[in-house]
Parts: sequence; C-alpha cells; structure tokens
Amino acid sequence: MALKPSRFLSPTNDVVFKKIFGQHPDLMKSFLNGVLPLEEGHVIETIEYLTPEQSPRIPTMKATVADVKCIDQLGNIFIVEMQLHWTASFTKRLIFGTSKAYVQQLGRGKHYSSLCPVYGLGIINDVFDKASEEWFHHYRIVHAQDSKKVLKGLELVLLELPKFKPQTWLHKKMGVLWLRFLREINDKLVEVPSEFVEDPDVNKALEIAQESSYTLGELEAYDQYWDACSIEKTFIVDAENARAEVEKELTDAQKELEDSKKEIADSKKEIADSKKEIADSKK
Repeated sequence: MALKPSRFLSPTNDVVFKKIFGQHPDLMKSFLNGVLPLEEGHVIETIEYLTPEQSPRIPTMKATVADVKCIDQLGNIFIVEMQLHWTASFTKRLIFGTSKAYVQQLGRGKHYSSLCPVYGLGIINDVFDKASEEWFHHYRIVHAQDSKKVLKGLELVLLELPKFKPQTWLHKKMGVLWLRFLREINDKLVEVPSEFVEDPDVNKALEIAQESSYTLGELEAYDQYWDACSIEKTFIVDAENARAEVEKELTDAQKELEDSKKEIADSKKEIADSKKEIADSKK
C-alpha cells in the first residue's frame, strides 16, 4: 500500500508509541514475537490489553516513559516500556513492575501453580552500558553454577536502541524491522525504506505514524511530551554536573588536607632536627 505524503512522527514519543502498540493488538503481537527471546515453539497468537483494573500498578514519577501492558492466549503478561533517557532507577522500576504483575495474578484462594510468566521489556533510546558494544540484554533467574537451570516466572529484556546494528541481529527478521522502525522513523525522514513498506505490519505502523493521522490535540500532546523530555534531560544533566562539581570540590579538599598533613609532618621533622642539632651542640 502506498503511503500518502506526510511528515512522520517519532514512534519513541509516548503519543505515537501508544497509538501504534497500545491500540493495535496485531502490531503489538508482531512486535513482541519479533523482539522477545521466546522459547522455541512459543509464538504469541493473540494479545489482549489489560484494563486499568487488571494492569499492574507501576508507580512512576517519569512523564517520559511510554508503556503498554498486555496478556497473551496462555496468560503470559508483557510489560513494554519505552524510555528516552537512561536513569539509574529504570531497571529497579522495571523489576518492581514485573514482580508486582506476577504477584497480582494470585487472587484469593488460587494456587501458585496458576501463576503465568511475566516479561518486562525495556526499550531505551539511550546508552547505559558504555563498557560493552552489546545492545540486547536478557535477564532470567538462573542457577549460579549452571545457567541451563532456569526458574521460570520473570524475565527482563533491555534494548539499547542507539547501539542497535541490524547486521549483528541473530534473531528473526521481523525483530530487525521493528527495531529499525523505532530508531529510524522521525520527522527528518526523507525516504521510507522499501522493506518497511513491503511488510504489512510495519507499513500499517508507518501509516499510523504519519502526522496526518493525528488530531490537533494529539499533536499538542506530542510536542508537550518532547518538552517534558527536554526538561527531564536538563534535570539529569544539571544533577550530573552538580555531582561532578561536588566530587571535584571533595577531591580538591582532600588534596589540600593531604598537603596540610605533609606540611605539618615536615614542620615536625624540622623541629625535631633542630632540637637534635641544639642537643648535639651542647655536648
């Protein structure tokens, strides 16, 4: 299907992300099947969004986190979060959210055997592991000595979009297209890659990402989201600069203290040497 000429909006924005993946279960299903390291033979066939009453209550102070929660035909729960800026608390919040969703499955009188796995997927449009080129981070509960022994229940996947390189992707082609879609689609895009248009799911997402698909209110919310991101990023940078300044002041103070200790020690030695010279001269 040919795309109508229009400016594209970034799918990493909360408004667009939720409109694509939070209102179209077929696209959410395609995305999760393509990106998650699901066990062989386990394909998500149907997706049902969790209502506010059913969805895990994940506390967050961040206005710049886009999240979608859903459940598949087997009862497995998926929590998907799109985070623009990395913060040290992100993994803790994702762990808390997936754990909370796991616990909340167990209603009064139900058996533990009825609990289904919960997957937490964090897509970060930032680099948090600067010591490694790896961008796909999969965490499971495994035996310390034998990683083949796995306790099923909670799994976390963190993706660093800036590091994403299609040529290193070892999973399904669909995962590559979706991650490229998240990374490459924005208001500066001039030409749409042909492989995006040729795939029905990604092409549908492209149509939804066109500016012409949004109301004035949605476009205003889109801009407000970027403003919130800028403010948050400013706070993070200011906090990092303030911490660096404090650390520098502490380092300088520590050096001054060490220099003072050395001067005192040198003075004591000079006094001791002088006393010894005087004592020797009196002999």
